[in-house]
Amino acid sequence: MDIFDTFLNVEVMQRTFPMLIRGLWITLQLGAASIVAGLILGLLLAMARLYGVAPLRFLTRLYIDIFRSIPLLVLLIIVYYALPFLGLRLSPFASAMGALTLVSGAYTAEIFRAGIEAIPKGQFEASAALGLNPLRMMADIILPQAVRIVIPPLTNNSINVVKDTALASVVAMPDLLKQATQAQALSANPTPLIVAAIIYIAFLWPLVAGVSRMERRFAARRR
Repeated sequence: MDIFDTFLNVEVMQRTFPMLIRGLWITLQLGAASIVAGLILGLLLAMARLYGVAPLRFLTRLYIDIFRSIPLLVLLIIVYYALPFLGLRLSPFASAMGALTLVSGAYTAEIFRAGIEAIPKGQFEASAALGLNPLRMMADIILPQAVRIVIPPLTNNSINVVKDTALASVVAMPDLLKQATQAQALSANPTPLIVAAIIYIAFLWPLVAGVSRMERRFAARRR
C-alpha cells in the first residue's frame, strides 16, 4: 500500500466526507457563538477593569489573570465532568461554548483595555468639554476609535477560538475533529484525519493572511 492509499485514499474520502462536513458545520457554530459571547464578555470586563470601583477592578483583574493562566482543556474537562457533581449538567455544546467564552473573554478584555488606553487623553477631555456623559462619550467617541485599533488582535483571537474548538472533541462534541477520528476508526484509515487538517487549513489560512495584511496596514498608518 503506497502513501496515497494510506493518507489520501479517494474511496475513504468519498465515504467519510459527509461526516466531516457535518462536523465542520458544528465547529463553525461553536466557534461563532463562542466568539460573539467572548467579545461581549471581554468588553464588559474591560469596562469594569478600567472604570469600576476598586473592589470590582480587583475582581476583574483576578478573573482575567486566572482564565488567561488555566489551560483551556483543563477548564473544559472541569466544566463537563466536574460540574455534574454539583448538580449542574451541561450539554457538550454548552460546556465547550462556556469554556471557550470564559477564556476568550479574558483575552478579549485585555485587547479592549489596551485599545481604550491607546486613545489620546485629549479625546476624553474634548468629549467632557462637549458635555457628553460617560456613557455617550464611550459609545460615540472612544469605542469606535478603539475598535479600529483592536481589529487585528481581535481577529487573531477569534482565529485561536476557532482552532481551540477542536478540544471540544474530548467531551463527545461531534465537531470536525471528533467526526474525523470516528471516521478514521470506522474506515481503519487515517485519510479522514488528513482531510480534516486540510479543511482547517483551507478555512483558517485566508483569515490568518487577512490578519497579517491588516497588521501591516495599521502599522503603515501609524508611521
